[in-house]
Amino acid sequence: MKWFYRLGSAAIALIFLMPLIWMLMVSVKKEGMKITTLADWFVPPYSFAVYHEVMSETKLTHWVWNSFFVAVCVTIFTVIFAAMAGFVLSKIPFRYKTFMFFVILAGLLIPGEALIIPLYQVAKDMSILNSYQGLILPALASPMAVIILKSFFDGVPNDLLESVQIDGGGTLRIFTQIMLPLTRPALASMAILTFIGSWNNFLWPFLSITDDRMFTLPMGIPTLMNQYTEDYVKPMVINTISSLPIIALFLIFERQIVKGVTLSGIKG
Repeated sequence: MKWFYRLGSAAIALIFLMPLIWMLMVSVKKEGMKITTLADWFVPPYSFAVYHEVMSETKLTHWVWNSFFVAVCVTIFTVIFAAMAGFVLSKIPFRYKTFMFFVILAGLLIPGEALIIPLYQVAKDMSILNSYQGLILPALASPMAVIILKSFFDGVPNDLLESVQIDGGGTLRIFTQIMLPLTRPALASMAILTFIGSWNNFLWPFLSITDDRMFTLPMGIPTLMNQYTEDYVKPMVINTISSLPIIALFLIFERQIVKGVTLSGIKG
């Protein structure tokens, strides 16, 4: 029975991996090859010439860098700001704390599309359209990250913090040396989910960027796809290059990603 479950799991995994395998195999085929049977997609000859052509003749690598840079900046600053806000809401007493928490919680009820027009107007008034600032700054406010990290900070005993205060530790020491290390799994999970969300973000870059040098991958790929409608190889090369960073991220941080999905309740 154990082998039956293992074989069944392997078969299901293979089914889900087939589109990825097909994409990789097609990307190393020669352009203009005649495909008559299913096996022709997977058998030699292979060539990496199209990879060199795409990377040298298009701005794809530049768009990969834009997406990576924006995603890293958004991840770092979002986690920092969300951690500080969650810590204050959880452990620092002040007036209207409950009201402030519900204001942040209400941010989850407002769809992002409803904020696009005022957000665009603010970005235009600040003259940050077609810039990294325009891509990064609007993405830093994450009510979900604040709420999730607050719930983790709530789980840290107050007695532990009081003992640190008795030893002369201030708020900054409590936050950096006590709270952050104890909630490292939650921080890692939120960082990974934030990175993936920023990497896949399309709507805001589509509205705020018109200069093709500032395109991110979700914006740039459709413009390239429109150029290659008769052949499969170049579109698959483009998809492979753009997918490799996020695939590598998933393979390296698989446990944290699964844990992050479990913690945040995100389904997709």
